[in-house]
Amino acid sequence: MAAESERVDRSSHSMDKSITLPPNEIFRNLENAKRFAIDIGGSLTKLAYYSTVQHKVAKVRSFDHTAKDTENDPLYEISMQEEILARLHFIKFENAYIETCLDFIKDHLVNTDTKVIKATGGGAHKFKDLIEKKLKLRVDKEDEMTCLIKGCNFVLRNIPHEAFVYVKHADSEFRFQNTHPDIFPYLLINIGSGVSIIKVESEDTFERVGGSSIGGGTFWGLGALLTKTKRFDELLQLASKGQHTSVDMLVKDIYGGSYGSLGLTGDLIASSFGKSATADKEFSKEDMAKSLLHMISNDIGQLACLYARLHNLTRVYFGGFFIRGHPVTMHTITYSINFFTKGEVQALFLRHEGYLGTIGAFLKGAEEDNPNQYSWGENYAGSSGLMSTSPDLNPMQRARSGTFDMLEMDRLERQLVNLPLLQDPSSYIPDTVDLSEDALAREYWLYCFEEALDGVVKRAVASQPDLPEAAERAEKFRHKYLHKLQTLRHQPFAYGSLTVRSLLDTREHCLNEFNFPDPYSKIKQRENDMALKYFQKAVKSLEELSWEQRQFALVRGLLAGNVFDWGAKAVSDVLESDPEFGFEQAKRQLEERPWLVDTYDQWLERLKGPPHKCALFFVDNSGIDIILGVFPFVRELLCRGTEVVLASNSSPALNDVTNNELQILTERIAAMDPVIQSAVKEDRLTLVQSGSSSPCLDLSRLDKVLAGVVRERHTDLVIIEGMGRAIHTNYYALLSCESLKMAVIKNSWLADRLGGKLFSVVFKYEVPPDKKPTALDHVPVMPS
Repeated sequence: MAAESERVDRSSHSMDKSITLPPNEIFRNLENAKRFAIDIGGSLTKLAYYSTVQHKVAKVRSFDHTAKDTENDPLYEISMQEEILARLHFIKFENAYIETCLDFIKDHLVNTDTKVIKATGGGAHKFKDLIEKKLKLRVDKEDEMTCLIKGCNFVLRNIPHEAFVYVKHADSEFRFQNTHPDIFPYLLINIGSGVSIIKVESEDTFERVGGSSIGGGTFWGLGALLTKTKRFDELLQLASKGQHTSVDMLVKDIYGGSYGSLGLTGDLIASSFGKSATADKEFSKEDMAKSLLHMISNDIGQLACLYARLHNLTRVYFGGFFIRGHPVTMHTITYSINFFTKGEVQALFLRHEGYLGTIGAFLKGAEEDNPNQYSWGENYAGSSGLMSTSPDLNPMQRARSGTFDMLEMDRLERQLVNLPLLQDPSSYIPDTVDLSEDALAREYWLYCFEEALDGVVKRAVASQPDLPEAAERAEKFRHKYLHKLQTLRHQPFAYGSLTVRSLLDTREHCLNEFNFPDPYSKIKQRENDMALKYFQKAVKSLEELSWEQRQFALVRGLLAGNVFDWGAKAVSDVLESDPEFGFEQAKRQLEERPWLVDTYDQWLERLKGPPHKCALFFVDNSGIDIILGVFPFVRELLCRGTEVVLASNSSPALNDVTNNELQILTERIAAMDPVIQSAVKEDRLTLVQSGSSSPCLDLSRLDKVLAGVVRERHTDLVIIEGMGRAIHTNYYALLSCESLKMAVIKNSWLADRLGGKLFSVVFKYEVPPDKKPTALDHVPVMPS
């Protein structure tokens, strides 16, 4: 049971609902709530509910082109349709607010058939009667430890950058861990009133292997006796200002320095509170609190290390009320673990540690829906994010986060898994630069996204000309996304590692929140129609070249096609001002060889060898990029005898081509090109959705169907195209087969940082060390 932080004054239940409970911000979509769970600790209540959300999706449908001459008609029609999305809501608030919150839920609960609310936590019994009376739901109590483990498994599996290492005084306090493909086994050290040490081996197999009565309750109890401070958080605040060396006896106090033969430095604590026995003076509350915190943290840290070694485990997660995101606690635990294991084991903390119990209780009540059969993703538009642990940074926001805090997760349509061709999935990191740690890059990209906001709003309104309220929704989007950017400027770690990818994804989530599922739909439609008219001419001109000339022209054409990216301001400004800007102009923009990163000669030599069995091609933009850049390149691979799998986005993002659009484009190209037509008929050209809805690419979260196709086809070449997929992400990705990473740099600042200029080219052909058909020259390394 978690240690209580304070006793709540019941009179605080009467408060102004209009101030404390803005319904659209706290209990979102409550009218569609289907199932509830609650975890009540000593001071905080965590509520979970499942809802169905109606949202708009952009659908494309091919026109029937057989009935009449439709040369000037659009290739396909676009329609907005309503779809139902499953969403999980998790809300954390102080127990002082519980009665008002329950009243609010009761007043807005209209559609639920639920008769039971799952409950866990020490306070579930205390508030049982209140919950049943207010909500007219039967409280069904679940085992606290089972809920805790279920919740922990769920967040580790579904939320990238859930776990972090805490590094005090570093440029970034938080070092987030990439998601491990296999989360088991691990050790969970749950520090409440006492300490429970749980070994978790699988989804349903766990065992309490040890524990201690010396935990958070000990710190609180002894701290209250020593300092007369009754509040848990105040005790921690005292500890953060104290000097433990005033109270603790150090090695140097006994030996005059270090004890070299035993490897003990002079600054090590030899005896907690040792000086208080002999010193004839009063000790400050701050110093005593700090000494006590060190004593208990060191004890827990040593215990954790012994159990980790006993069970041969290197992943050790810490949670429970004692942790709760406090920097002093995390630092002392981390120091202790590092000392006792000599750095072999890291102390890992969890971003959503406070929600584990309620997530587990919810999952227990939802077992008939098999929630673990799906993948889930954090909805950045609805989650409040991790607040700063520094009391000096944004103190008002930190105070508010203690009142209400939210996490939202959306059920994804498909299960997401690792790309089977990752060389080492456990060490794969999608993002090239962590903006949490690179302050200069962070400031630039936040400024960049703020500057682009007007254009995105304008595009969103223009995509829905028949809906008069679109302008109002677009302004709400602007306000919400701007607030997210401001939060990230102060707290870059709010949603895990801050990257260009996460900034783009947050923008997409906010657009979807206000029913702008595809702001670039009309632009994509127009550019696809235009590019198709030039496809046959482009193929004919390529066929007139010699073999070697054609290989270079194909690569140059693919790169020129990649220039057409509405996500890049340098390009969108040109496309807005010059609608006639076309393929040939784009080719002239490209830098001449040698390119910024240039292993084209090695690629050409490889093409003189045997054909690849199967190429997996992650495509990028609609229009000229896919039609005049990618398809001729793919056509050449097919002619060589290589099967091709085209992987495109499952849902819209910027002007990237989606799987539905690609199906229609491929059908039209096949009608005018026998090479593509026969490849489609013979299943040598396959279209598969990637599972992504982002302009970037995370190879650890791909559609399970795509992973199956990759295995079945014995894929031996991966091609990744575009700045988002090949530079912002996957620049350093190591694959177990040959790979091509190609992009044009369409951002002046990024080009300058890489030592190039606008429209510099990255052409990176890589062969894993154990499969080298040709020797590769040194490839320049991207500066961090």
